[in-house]
Amino acid sequence: MSIWRLLKLETHNAYVNMAIDEAILTARIRKLVPNTLRFYRWQPSAVSIGRFQNIENEVQLENCTKQGVDVVRRITGGGTVYHDSQDEITYSVIVNKTDLSTQDVTAVYAKIYAGIAEALKILHVTADFQEGNTKTCPNLTVRGKKISGSAQSHKSGVVLQHGTLLANVDLEKMFTVLRVPWAKTCMEVMNVAKDKITSINAELRRKASIEEVNEALVEGFRRALNIELENGKLTSYELELAERLSKEKYATDGWNLHGKSVNET
Repeated sequence: MSIWRLLKLETHNAYVNMAIDEAILTARIRKLVPNTLRFYRWQPSAVSIGRFQNIENEVQLENCTKQGVDVVRRITGGGTVYHDSQDEITYSVIVNKTDLSTQDVTAVYAKIYAGIAEALKILHVTADFQEGNTKTCPNLTVRGKKISGSAQSHKSGVVLQHGTLLANVDLEKMFTVLRVPWAKTCMEVMNVAKDKITSINAELRRKASIEEVNEALVEGFRRALNIELENGKLTSYELELAERLSKEKYATDGWNLHGKSVNET
């Protein structure tokens, strides 16, 4: 049974969160750290967009500014996500793909999502894995409604997969900051979304605490991946790299608006 590093639940702003994920990925590629499971939250709330998305098509930037919502571009693909400061836990898995015994992208998604599905089972919620298609990343659904979405970045044999698990969902908040081209009003898109998105609280019909959800996630990944988890911390290398990435990449307009970091033209 392999031993992975577990990074306890922490809260950061959007730029630091994305910088830490990339720093861990780089450190894992360089074999400076073991496979890592990380959990985090967002303060303030944020919108993250996929690596290759056009921000103006996806985000209502003026509303984000008015509401104090951060906007950040990820290094992973996938679609635009609203991250509520109160109602979700985000996870990241950084692992050498040989340790998952597969190089297939969908199989990697399935193996990592199994950890979330197991966590939901612990919470008495049954979820199903959806393979997705050319336009949609794989996700987890409950009774046909999405409860967890994720995205990946593959580099030098190592994968970073990070994604959300919704403890609760406020569709009005979500679609005040996300842009949906076909919708004329927020209410119009909310009426559609309520049949396509769900949360742990909605399924349980009670409020599950973030601590309860986090504990279930830790145990769910441990069981599904058949691993041991040892509490750890970021190394000095990761901390220094994350600080630099946060300031020089993720907090910049060049990256967030145009997908260009300081070292790119």
